[in-house]
Amino acid sequence: MTVGTVTPDIASWPPLDDDKRAPGQQLLDWAADGDGPRLCLVRGAEGSGKSALLAWLLAGTVGRPGLTVHATVPSEGLTTESFAWELGRQLGYGPLSPDRLLDQVGADERPLLLLVPDLHRAGAGPADLPSAAPQTLVAELLEPLLAIPHLRAAVEVGTSGLLAAHVGVEVVDLGEGGSHGTGQDSYAELVAAVPRTADARPDWSRAPDAVRRRILDAALRTDDQGAAVRGLLADPGFLVHGSAPALTAALADERIPVPGRLREVWRRAAPELTAYHADSAERAALLHAAAVGTDPDLTEYLRPLAGQHWWSTVWARRDVPVSAPALVPGGEERRLLASDPTGRLRTYDVGSGASLGASGGGAAGLGASGGGEAGLGASGGGEAGLGASIGTVPDGTVPTIVRPASVRPRSIAPRDARSALLLDRSDALLPLVTEDDPTAAFALERIAEHHGSAALAEEDSLVTALGSGGTRMPYAVVGDRGGTVHVWSLGEYQDVPRSCRVHEQPVTAVTCVDTADGLTLTFSAGADGSVRLWETSAEPMPVPVQQRRYRATALSAADTPAGPVLAVAWSDGELHLWHVFSGRVRVLPWLRGCDALALTPGGLLVLADAEGLHGVRLRLDALWER
Repeated sequence: MTVGTVTPDIASWPPLDDDKRAPGQQLLDWAADGDGPRLCLVRGAEGSGKSALLAWLLAGTVGRPGLTVHATVPSEGLTTESFAWELGRQLGYGPLSPDRLLDQVGADERPLLLLVPDLHRAGAGPADLPSAAPQTLVAELLEPLLAIPHLRAAVEVGTSGLLAAHVGVEVVDLGEGGSHGTGQDSYAELVAAVPRTADARPDWSRAPDAVRRRILDAALRTDDQGAAVRGLLADPGFLVHGSAPALTAALADERIPVPGRLREVWRRAAPELTAYHADSAERAALLHAAAVGTDPDLTEYLRPLAGQHWWSTVWARRDVPVSAPALVPGGEERRLLASDPTGRLRTYDVGSGASLGASGGGAAGLGASGGGEAGLGASGGGEAGLGASIGTVPDGTVPTIVRPASVRPRSIAPRDARSALLLDRSDALLPLVTEDDPTAAFALERIAEHHGSAALAEEDSLVTALGSGGTRMPYAVVGDRGGTVHVWSLGEYQDVPRSCRVHEQPVTAVTCVDTADGLTLTFSAGADGSVRLWETSAEPMPVPVQQRRYRATALSAADTPAGPVLAVAWSDGELHLWHVFSGRVRVLPWLRGCDALALTPGGLLVLADAEGLHGVRLRLDALWER
């Protein structure tokens, strides 16, 4: 593996003190020589400049071709798990467990160069647990990473013997120079350094950063450990401002009592909380998102601070995993139609997340014939048909208990509260209509027939994505394997769609929005990581509106008071909000990967994943403020 063929000239890099030029040149030579040792240990006493030397190497590579540092993970206070989360984020995978990270790095085709400052200070949590020792991180993650042939690392180890037994090692030794530390501050000293509010409570927002990073570990060392740790864990201000890696390590110890369901809430939020979030309102929004629907007391404590942020969670439904959520067109009360993994269809109130339309007289089956629960498209002989029907309850909503026998919708495009087009996991389009609405049945069956016939005639016409949109008129948007996007009106019969080949790769997600000035904007994502815009009365934009090395997993758009907004979920876990007319993008740091999205015109974003549904309120007036 060759990283560069010519060693960079150290004179062209950021300046170094005279006593650091020789070790700097040695480190630079190692980094540039892709065929040399794959591990470089940076050794030296406290204060000798080890971390500064790694920072110098990183700074010199910025904008310089031929030498790339792919990740830099300062290890002080990190455990195996929190180190894996951070490395996964920097490599573009999102926060992953150690095992999944190793699999992902092994499959990565890039020659990777890592910098690991402060390995000798790694570890957190109770001292009697393995997670408190840096050797655990070495054994569980660093050694397996270094066994991957295309990965190289420069690691700061102080005067420890960490990784010294590794075969084939370059050593940059900065010697015994520098000043030595004076030891660890006591818990009492750290507490004394925390400012107080007018009513004598700790004001963690004004506490020194070093205090917030170290006080929990100091509490675990104090003689009165139980009271000290309980006091910190019961203080919502410390949960928002304290060290997220230290809290993660402490809460992993089941022996430590915690208030309410904090351990469960923190576990849900920890992978994202351990990322760098300087904004306390954002940390509060993340922790609040994990607490909603799980810990009512913590939810209420965090709500005021979380509400100051540009996004905050308003409800969560974790009782049923949900796929294929879509907004039901029409009416002032916004409703959501969604499928669970077994294929049951349910409706929800978008504002509260409450389930709607509980059936009072047994289960109404989709396409049911005969007694009991029947499946979508079931016929009298048990054979799955193309069409499907659905019964209704008196208020006209979809019954809550619907159990299709064979159809598992992965996308839904509703026409109204009683009819929709479904994309099954078998890549077949299926109409779902009421028994007493022949107009809807005719229109939806025409769409399904059109794409079914096209797929039989040409493999590139196989449907790969289905989306919806529109406020004046409901639309279904269909994407296919050949990269073509097709737009159908669901409000009136249409013999053929408006179609345009937008991508060179298969379409992975589609949506559309009609604007107040009469435009119909269609957004589509391709398997090549592109997101494209097509205004249906003109040609598609010549360049993507976004291009990433990851795949877009879901799209949703709405015409909001701030103008059209597009929400994009990506396979690396990122969630982007794009202001269409200005081109501004904001990243929403959600707690986990998102499988599906639905955005209302009022700015409420519904996210669906394996845990269920979550409703997030966006402050549209502050969304793109910097």
